[in-house]
Amino acid sequence: MKNLRAQIRQQIIEETNPDIGFGKWKKVKGSVLQKYKDEVLALIQNAYKDIGGHPNHKSASDISTADAQAWELINLDDDPDIDAVNIAKKKKAGTKFVGLGHDGSKAAKSSVIKRKIDLLKKNGYYVEVSGRIFDILKSAGINIIDDERVVRSVLAGKDIKWNNDGTYSRKIGGKTHTKAMMGRPKT
Repeated sequence: MKNLRAQIRQQIIEETNPDIGFGKWKKVKGSVLQKYKDEVLALIQNAYKDIGGHPNHKSASDISTADAQAWELINLDDDPDIDAVNIAKKKKAGTKFVGLGHDGSKAAKSSVIKRKIDLLKKNGYYVEVSGRIFDILKSAGINIIDDERVVRSVLAGKDIKWNNDGTYSRKIGGKTHTKAMMGRPKT
């Protein structure tokens, strides 16, 4: 009986908002992404508020498939709202994660990080990170790319300063950031 109630609840939530995956990540693009751009922006702003915001997603007009081609949304609770967003770009070296967002709940934070960890273990997925997320991914066993030649190849055309400790500095959104590359990019 309890399982039947859960199935009915899930069906109602999915019918209320069929664009968003309930309990599973759902890729969206085009008009669906535009429909939720304000909500997606709020999730991104929430996730990056402690570090001054995301350098490339500052307004609703920045939420588009022109810049980032892979957007995934998930709903994890009983309301029809998006709880987390995962953002990636398609690059020569594979799929590069470029951002995330969440509603602040433990479930949403956990889900978006777990999604990144699962994909970063696969060939062709990578990310540039620093701070807390670097520590989380490192503790999850995600590969650190500390080979300057590989980093320069993946970031071909980008002006980077190699720091000789596996990190590098480069301008993102007009500001210099120190980053490390993690995952398994195609080289």
